[in-house]
Amino acid sequence: MFKVYVDGQHGTTGLLVNERLEKHPNVKLLKIDYNERHNSEQRKKLLNEADVVFLCLPDEAAKESVSMITNLETKVIDASTAHRTHADWAYGFAELSQAHRKKIQGTHRLSNPGCHATAAISILYPLIQAGIMDGDMDISLFSITGYSGGGKQMIETYKNSTDLAYEAPMQYALDLNHKHVPEIMTQAGLNHRPIFMPVVSNFERGLAVTIPVFRQALKKNVTREECALILKDHYKDAHFVRVHEIDDEEALVDKRMHIQMNNDSNYLDLFIYGNETQFQFIACLDNLGKGASGAAIQNMNIMLGIEENTGL
Repeated sequence: MFKVYVDGQHGTTGLLVNERLEKHPNVKLLKIDYNERHNSEQRKKLLNEADVVFLCLPDEAAKESVSMITNLETKVIDASTAHRTHADWAYGFAELSQAHRKKIQGTHRLSNPGCHATAAISILYPLIQAGIMDGDMDISLFSITGYSGGGKQMIETYKNSTDLAYEAPMQYALDLNHKHVPEIMTQAGLNHRPIFMPVVSNFERGLAVTIPVFRQALKKNVTREECALILKDHYKDAHFVRVHEIDDEEALVDKRMHIQMNNDSNYLDLFIYGNETQFQFIACLDNLGKGASGAAIQNMNIMLGIEENTGL
């Protein structure tokens, strides 16, 4: 049994990581009393006792926790944005390549990907690697997500507010400076900033990122069918990534995208819609599943040499 401690276990992601770990057959969960969660000495003891530590904290608090770990054998999975562009930390998206998977298998320091970033990179990375796109392309990303990604305060606001504004979708990060943009650039291989337009809406979980492109802007003259084949080949061995046929109508509800299709799962589904000259690449996932806690458990399994889908 591996001893696992979640630092920040009372937050949104921390609670879900704990919930999954409670059912994991290879894990003994170390816990801290709610009233002791800010006790540095108690936290330090648990951080160094654990075989694996999950950091479900704000960026600066995550960095502080890392500095408290003196046990060289402790493996760290950081769910914050603090280390997602750090060269010394493995990026926890094993399906991207064998090199990503190998780095995850051998690391003691792993950064868990962001939800919007996971969806965007899942499309951009294989298409850039195949030469269909390149790092100098002008990229636009449109994302719609449930409110749970905003944490406890946003969840409470949406559940309790009587303000009419919260009943409709709301665009945010209007300065185009969302915290996931540097991660998307670094991990996908973009040379300049994409336009990233996120929208939060009045449902709890679920996320879809859409990347619209003109066929003539692509670096190779390919059809949507050829793009689908490239994605299928790239993810052919991926347990949690599913690539659909183009214009897949069976996945739709009244010809509309079902944003919550993967709720309570660790699956990521990729779609291509559009026409001969304009393509829409769409990635759907649970922002708290493959976009957070599910990916974190998957990464732990890989780091520990456990079957990848254990506990998922």
